[in-house]
Amino acid sequence: MLHEGFLWGVSQSGFQFEMGDRYHRHIDTNTDWWHWVRDEDNIEKKLVSGDLPEEGINNYELYEVDHMIARNLGATIYRIGIEWSRIFPWPTYNVDVDYSIDDSYGLIRDVKIDKDTLEKLDKIANQKEVLYYRNVIKSLRDRGFKIIVNLNHFTLPYWLHDPIEAREKALTNGRNGWVSWETPIEFAKFSAYVAHKFGDLVDMWSTFNEPMVVVELGYLAPYSGFPPGVMNPEAVKLAMIHMINAHSLAYRMIKKFDQEKAEKDSKEPASVGIIYNNIGVAYPLNPSDSKDIKAAENDNFFHSRLFLEAINWGKLNIEFDGETFIKLPYLKGNDWLGVNYYTREVVTYQDSPFPMLPLISFKGAKGYGYACRPGTTSKDGNPVSDIGWEIYPQGIYDSIIEAERYGVPLYVTENGVADSKDILRPYYLVSHVKAIEDAYDAGHKVDGYLYWALTDNYEWALGFRMRFGLYEVDLITKERKPRKESVRVYKDIIENNGTTTELRKRFKLG
Repeated sequence: MLHEGFLWGVSQSGFQFEMGDRYHRHIDTNTDWWHWVRDEDNIEKKLVSGDLPEEGINNYELYEVDHMIARNLGATIYRIGIEWSRIFPWPTYNVDVDYSIDDSYGLIRDVKIDKDTLEKLDKIANQKEVLYYRNVIKSLRDRGFKIIVNLNHFTLPYWLHDPIEAREKALTNGRNGWVSWETPIEFAKFSAYVAHKFGDLVDMWSTFNEPMVVVELGYLAPYSGFPPGVMNPEAVKLAMIHMINAHSLAYRMIKKFDQEKAEKDSKEPASVGIIYNNIGVAYPLNPSDSKDIKAAENDNFFHSRLFLEAINWGKLNIEFDGETFIKLPYLKGNDWLGVNYYTREVVTYQDSPFPMLPLISFKGAKGYGYACRPGTTSKDGNPVSDIGWEIYPQGIYDSIIEAERYGVPLYVTENGVADSKDILRPYYLVSHVKAIEDAYDAGHKVDGYLYWALTDNYEWALGFRMRFGLYEVDLITKERKPRKESVRVYKDIIENNGTTTELRKRFKLG
């Protein structure tokens, strides 16, 4: 059992859930992913599934249905995303702002945004979508949910990032997303505007969801199916540093323009955090081999510590070597940390193939973590999901311990399994919640758990084939159908504020 006041809920994003209305009235053609998943070259090379998001689950029209389903589960917290490209389908470049640059490192120290700036942004914002998201948030508030609003979940407005052109021109194009030093400035404008328009309804904000997925898959894994699909180590450094910079700017903008408490019991009008995956869950293939141990350490530092130390402590490893640090106080600002965990990584040593990225002295070991064959068992004998991810509950315990080092409140903001037949999900739920309870019993506090996801959705390059939902969705009728055993198990967990003796016995969990 977990502590009193522990929050139970679900998470969702915008792009993966919103589209799918019958007449395609609410599609979003202004995002980079819209163009990426329909690119003929990507489809021909099987980098993307060929499934299209406009055939999706239509949360845009059915959000109240989903909110009621979650409420009937007993959920008390609900995370949503606001799509930048819906609020600003047209460029915000022409809304001039003053900014100061740290010339030593090419970073933006500060962006000057005031009431006049917000009025100009208001004139070019899509007010229909502003009203839509206000209605979504009001629906959640009317049902008593605590709400997390996330501002960026992989996607970028097409006017900021043309992924096809970026790929074809090897990032020499003008619209190259997080590689551009200007993108953090535009993100600051977006963050300020959203805080201004929604601050009366929202007290808990997240700047990014899993920023390193964008960096690692977009610029180091051209066959992953993530835009822009290039191999460019210099772009890795630029994109990562610019996203760190963007978080710090957004943190200050949200604090400045959300000055109104939405809930009386909130400690402050705006608690601003970040949602991050794979925190401290790279393990050495051979725990007795010093090189494999170093590989795991470097993986963990590159993937999570580098970013999180910068935004929590103002300490940036500027050379990406784990050794050369600079203090940049203007990067510091983070109130809470969302822990996303699905599975572990198991790595072995390799010499870094990139001199400018010496930390990348690791490679994944097949048969563990993310590198398994779907529907089999891992080399350690653990079940493997439909997507090929090993079920390894110990990882969520270890991730909590690692995340605790930053000294901010923790929430598990994503945890789930692709399991269309609902065979593995009940065990997955109980085993991972049990690991969170074990962490709590050992003195490591987490304040909430949000399952990914309430419903099936669009799993990026993999389309609709990977079914993470507690509820199956018929893509023709859009009907939500409960995966009965998992719904029953999660509802039982919520009602009892943790796993019961009966559930632990059933799944042989001590």
